[in-house]
Amino acid sequence: MSEQGLCIAFLGTAEFAVPTLHLLARGPHQVAAVFTRPDRAAGRGKRLRASPVKLAAEKLGLPLFQPERASADEGLEALRKVSPDVVFVAAFGEILTAEALSVPRLGGVNLHASLLPRYRGAAPIQRALMAGERETGVTVQWMATELDAGDMVLQRRVAVGEEEDFGSLHERLAVVGAEAAAEGLALVAAGRAPRIPQADGEATYAPPIRREELIIDWERPAAVLAGLVRALSPRPGARTTRGGQLLKVLAAADAKKPGAGGGTAGAVMELTSEGFWVSAGEGWLLVVRVQPAGRNVMAAADYVRGYRLQPGELLGA
Repeated sequence: MSEQGLCIAFLGTAEFAVPTLHLLARGPHQVAAVFTRPDRAAGRGKRLRASPVKLAAEKLGLPLFQPERASADEGLEALRKVSPDVVFVAAFGEILTAEALSVPRLGGVNLHASLLPRYRGAAPIQRALMAGERETGVTVQWMATELDAGDMVLQRRVAVGEEEDFGSLHERLAVVGAEAAAEGLALVAAGRAPRIPQADGEATYAPPIRREELIIDWERPAAVLAGLVRALSPRPGARTTRGGQLLKVLAAADAKKPGAGGGTAGAVMELTSEGFWVSAGEGWLLVVRVQPAGRNVMAAADYVRGYRLQPGELLGA
């Protein structure tokens, strides 16, 4: 098996899975089929939009399936026809049933963007940044019917930069994840993949980001708000308002400013060459990059000049 490689059914949807698909398609295994979610209406025009994995699979010339659910009906039937050695899942968006996981001869393997058991769930990268983590990583694990609870094959650790946001961390973890996936599948093919139990008592969860979490609550500490901004940049963006108009904050820092303190939460305290300081529940937040409603992203200093922001103005009111 190690010489011939595995027959793999690849299940993925989001951009995070694309580097892994490319690497596996060039490797010793056969990607017999790619399963991804159906095209969804998106944007103002509500036009159907293909997933990043679909676009990648089409460029690679791989057989493609888009069932509503891979674990039921036509999805399960297609999976049985492929009859893979392994189902490999990365950022797919569906928890597979026991029936689906029984189809592959060797079971299911998943790539998850956290150091399990921490941050099980749909938004591990964002939640790690919100929590101010200085280290995260990826885990290759055997799949179970419980959310991200299967035994681990291997992990790769990644340091989180002080100013790193979701965009840059997501990109780095996707590359590290692809390499870890290839290594994990090599172990599976050789019959040497371990099953390392997770410490369930140490598990934390990373649920999807709720719409209300996008709103900056200026009563919270500046350090917490800096983590929120990083976790939501470049998309969908942490947001506040100025004069009733939406203003996204896409880069900010809770750098300690000498003499900073006091002020009404949300008040613009000082303008600088870098942007502007806003008073928070604890400390001040330095806003560095913003996006006004209907406009392009810009440096906060340019926003100050172009939109005539003044000290004393209250954001989020």
